[in-house]
Amino acid sequence: MTGATDSDGGAAEDTRRPSVAAVARDRRVWLILAVVAGLLVCCCSAVVGTLIALSSGLLAA
Repeated sequence: MTGATDSDGGAAEDTRRPSVAAVARDRRVWLILAVVAGLLVCCCSAVVGTLIALSSGLLAA
């Protein structure tokens, strides 16, 4: 074994994946994470509000 190679027989170092730091610097990643976090907060607050409304309506009746 002489070293790591890719499927074409070339050195694996020729095709490097971007590092985590490089991906973290990309603003699109942060934008996607912000949108997902916002949707998660909105959905969770809607579910909690609905449950509170249902439980208070059931307890008051």
